[in-house]
Amino acid sequence: MTNAVLRETLPTPEALRPWFAGVGSVSVGDVPTEPFVHLPEAATRVVVRTGEHGSRSTLVVGPRARASYHSGKRRVSCVELRLAPGSVRPLLGVPAVELVGRAVRLGDLPGVMARRLADELRWLAPDEALEHLAEVLPERLGAAADRSRTELVRAGVDALSVRTGRPPAQVADVARELAVSERQLRNLFAEGVGLSPKHYARINRVRTVLDHAATRPWAELAAATGYYDQSHMTTDFRTLMGVPPRSYFTGRLPEATPCQSLRRA
Repeated sequence: MTNAVLRETLPTPEALRPWFAGVGSVSVGDVPTEPFVHLPEAATRVVVRTGEHGSRSTLVVGPRARASYHSGKRRVSCVELRLAPGSVRPLLGVPAVELVGRAVRLGDLPGVMARRLADELRWLAPDEALEHLAEVLPERLGAAADRSRTELVRAGVDALSVRTGRPPAQVADVARELAVSERQLRNLFAEGVGLSPKHYARINRVRTVLDHAATRPWAELAAATGYYDQSHMTTDFRTLMGVPPRSYFTGRLPEATPCQSLRRA
């Protein structure tokens, strides 16, 4: 009997790459003894979920501004498709900001395409769902997307993200480079990402710290991710993760709470 939470990155079908930033699987064993951690997440995800008794559902999980810690999951497996910036409204019919902190059934969303997909995916296994999405979505999304707005928000996301050898840019500098006002940039991010440019950048930095903390000294990692110093990194990490870095990586986590039920759109 296993109690591990297993995560795996899956190949993204080529036809979906313009619209999805990545595909992954998550499975939880029989009797979890450790909290199930939902990390801060800037992307909206379509989740094909198989429950304890084989029940299947297709969900939409919006951006998560802060980490949360839960108990009570068992025998759950999911395939998660992370939507690329700018893909939420064309696919789901709502701006990304309306989904922040929410998990809803795909068929409960108002968009015609979302309801149609929910009907089509209802009886498909996760691998079949991926094949179906790769077959039908490119044509549907190509007709629905506003390419100029999508390109702007993706350029903003790239500039505010940590890259090897390049700290993230400041919000004012990104707005200037894209020839938009900071207010316009916030509106683009609200629709295409769901979070403000500043909060997106904070999540991206903290996720980078989570990815590289085991291999780099704290001070070096703070500098590489655009923080003023290690103290600044610790403060940001505590705000988003609920505990400072050393506590998190030694297992001193916030108290876990039961998983919440789905919310209707």
